[in-house]
Amino acid sequence: MADTQRRLGRTDITVSTVAMGCWAIVGDATWGPQDDHDAIAAIHAALDSGVTFFDTAEGYGSGLSERLLARALKGRRDEVVIGSKVSPNHVATEADLVRSCDASLANLETDVIDVYHLHWPNRAVPIDEILAGFERLRQAGKIRAMAVSNFGRQDLTELLAAGRCEANQLPYNLLWRAIEHEVAPICVEHEIGITCYCPIAQGLLTGKFASPDEVPPGRARTRHFACTRPQARHTEPGAEAMTFAAIAAIRRLADGAGLPMEQVALAWLLTRPGVASVLVGARDAAQMRRNAAAMTAVLSPALCADLEAVTDGLKQHFGTNPDMWQSQSRYR
Repeated sequence: MADTQRRLGRTDITVSTVAMGCWAIVGDATWGPQDDHDAIAAIHAALDSGVTFFDTAEGYGSGLSERLLARALKGRRDEVVIGSKVSPNHVATEADLVRSCDASLANLETDVIDVYHLHWPNRAVPIDEILAGFERLRQAGKIRAMAVSNFGRQDLTELLAAGRCEANQLPYNLLWRAIEHEVAPICVEHEIGITCYCPIAQGLLTGKFASPDEVPPGRARTRHFACTRPQARHTEPGAEAMTFAAIAAIRRLADGAGLPMEQVALAWLLTRPGVASVLVGARDAAQMRRNAAAMTAVLSPALCADLEAVTDGLKQHFGTNPDMWQSQSRYR
């Protein structure tokens, strides 16, 4: 039987293995218009489906995501774990960090943020100073645990030389396995929970797009797609044929198992070493209920091995750079 709750890092915080990522609910150029009522219904569906972990950030809609989450959680705050993120330009001084944390607390209408992340590294500020600022927030009762997002091998190693974090939020899915080369092993060794964003590759792993040309520009800008695509920020030819061949193979394996493709993609991540939770967006209640079903899905070892085999080519093609969007990696 699948476990639906896991401990985060070395903390006493337990999170649901499927979390709701709350970026898409703001509606923007990537996701398109979003109705607030649908967003709140998605959060309620998550709660009713056993999802207890919600991930947001001050940068999602300039605080709109946090405010929507607060509206939806009224009267139910004590049932959930909230993760939010401070932007890297807001940790230049401890006063900046405190201001951002206080603003997020106000947006979320809560006294404490359970898991507070540094959204990207800020290499202009010594990591020990950043860690000290987060620790003072924890001692003040404003946060329960410090986490990071998008920390690669070197940044994570430097952080661990100065202290620790309890989670590292990273892009990870069947089509994007770059963290397996260097970053995931460090997380496993130091008991840092991996929380996976883009777990269904911005919809590619739902099977909704039959060909590369059907993918809208806002989602066809990763290194899977040619650098000639609108909004692309990389310089590579992409791997469109290889990517869609892998998608077709994953679909066949999911059909053979009698499971929806996106459920297989999410459940596979939960079999990977170090993974604490997968952060998947949802824009309405039905979508969230489908996502939450992955918490109880059990994949056979043979199916997991087959899924790895049909995506190993992509893993080797993209190499060790975990940046899905840029050839000149923001990770180090």
